[in-house]
Amino acid sequence: MRIIIGVLLLSLLIGCNRNEVGDVSLGLFTTKDIKLDAFTDPIVTGVTCHVSSIEANLDFSDPSDSAISCRQTGPITAEMITKIDKSKNGEVLFSKSKSVFFKSMKIRRIYDAKNQTLMYLSYSTKETSGSFKHGLSTVSLWGTEAYSAPAVAP
Repeated sequence: MRIIIGVLLLSLLIGCNRNEVGDVSLGLFTTKDIKLDAFTDPIVTGVTCHVSSIEANLDFSDPSDSAISCRQTGPITAEMITKIDKSKNGEVLFSKSKSVFFKSMKIRRIYDAKNQTLMYLSYSTKETSGSFKHGLSTVSLWGTEAYSAPAVAP
């Protein structure tokens, strides 16, 4: 019994998120809500992402669906771009527990150097109905200090 109570308390603590900016109830006869989180990219501080996902209160696992939208909300400098991970895997910037069974939603930044675009990928770490749920949002460097004009061929 203590283990079950401990797991429930841990799941409540993991579910707490100081980045939550909205909470929409899906009705009186459901324990599911749409949670809206906001976060600023820790390196490219001129980018803010908003993520929506369903939270199923009183369930051991939340649905894997989510949506993401990222926008430029401040300056983006060339110095910021030099500090980011430029590998094809990019880097995880945000993680939120979606289950007591180790499912989480993550957001990863990947840099598309050819198109000078930051890609933000939201995805679930567990397969659901034969698919890993995911969403993508991009932020172009066009019009920022970080943008460098492509070399023109002679």
